[in-house]
Amino acid sequence: MNVNDLMAELERRHPGESEYLQAVREVLTTIEEVYNEHPEFEAAKIAERIVEPDRVFIFKVPWEDDRGTVHVNLGYRVQFNNAIGPYKGGLRFHSSVNLSILKFLGFEQIFKNALTTLPMGGAKGGSDFNPRGKSDREIMRFCQAFMTELWRYIGPETDVPAGDIGVGAREVGYLYGMYRKLARENTGVITGKGLSYGGSLIRPEATGYGAVYFLRQMLETAGDKLQGKTVSISGFGNVAWGAAKKATELGAKVLTISGPDGYIYDPAGLDAEKIDYMLELRATNNDIVSPYAERFAGSKFYEGRKPWEVRVDIALPCATQNELDGDDARTLIQNGVMCVAEASNMGCTPEAIDAFIENRILYGPGKAVNAGGVATSGLEMSQNSMKLNWVASEVDERLRQIMSSIHHACVEYGTERDGYINYMKGANIAGFMKVARSMVEQGIV
Repeated sequence: MNVNDLMAELERRHPGESEYLQAVREVLTTIEEVYNEHPEFEAAKIAERIVEPDRVFIFKVPWEDDRGTVHVNLGYRVQFNNAIGPYKGGLRFHSSVNLSILKFLGFEQIFKNALTTLPMGGAKGGSDFNPRGKSDREIMRFCQAFMTELWRYIGPETDVPAGDIGVGAREVGYLYGMYRKLARENTGVITGKGLSYGGSLIRPEATGYGAVYFLRQMLETAGDKLQGKTVSISGFGNVAWGAAKKATELGAKVLTISGPDGYIYDPAGLDAEKIDYMLELRATNNDIVSPYAERFAGSKFYEGRKPWEVRVDIALPCATQNELDGDDARTLIQNGVMCVAEASNMGCTPEAIDAFIENRILYGPGKAVNAGGVATSGLEMSQNSMKLNWVASEVDERLRQIMSSIHHACVEYGTERDGYINYMKGANIAGFMKVARSMVEQGIV
């Protein structure tokens, strides 16, 4: 495999799909040496096959608002690879959604899901519909219209969607209700469900919890500990909430949260009351974080700025892709950051990642760090299959074990000659090898 030749062909086929091409280049660059040591991979053209989705569904979603006005959005489902299990990946409802973003997310999902050790393939989907500002009835009508198109292509052993940005418990409920009506069956076809109809305990906070479990192992492997460290977090949705809650429980001090309007710096650190307020704020203020500074004395709001300028030991991007760029990375490094772990998908730009690795900063990629969410979704699938529910402590313990396994795989494949652990390389190779071997063993399909 020649990465540059393969990328040139992909750019010709998929011009302008920058997020997707970025994700593919990152993986191919880190696996190239190992790939070329396996002639069976080249003979089966694994690289050329794995970078293209198995299929993409694009459909219109007409729906009616409360005033009787008809709107038309686009819906997508990218079924990327199912060599190790049914397609699995979230649905994102946001105005920024396009095919490039969903292909990047679906491609990342292949390797993230492989790392969990659970039998799940990679997929992603969603729509350019934005739930913000819509009534419950409008969201219900949209979700029902969306599922009317999607339901034929998903199933508990075929493709299992979940929530993502803009798709929480409310949206999952409406989507599952329409699937159940159309398919005439009660199955675990969507994860993130409510507890009353097949959901799993600790699913909302699982991505954040898993990220902190992984972070703690990164520090312990480096001979350090999480207790007493200062942490900067971006975002303030479920991922940031779970990360802030678990980091605080384990003795760290979380100093920031952020939104589209700017970020909050709280030198006293977040506590249980403040963390609960994060979710209340998100539900009532359209992602605006500035009211936090009015509620809690001593905290300060910085309009239009990002939290990466704050001097901290650890940075946890928890919002969206490419939210931490090269300038942010240089600022963090200059301020003495020791570890950056992506709780968001591809939270750092390539320039930022290069800066962290060149400066031997501990850097954890999203496909490993934020795998706790999809891992717990996989545990929900298992519970649905067995027609039972585990208690929270059992789900949490299984999540800890999965994150520990992921960390072990990253260390195994990512430790370099000087002892530095390149977690990006380790995660990419570990996930890729499992999927590639499965594809070779199953033939050209």
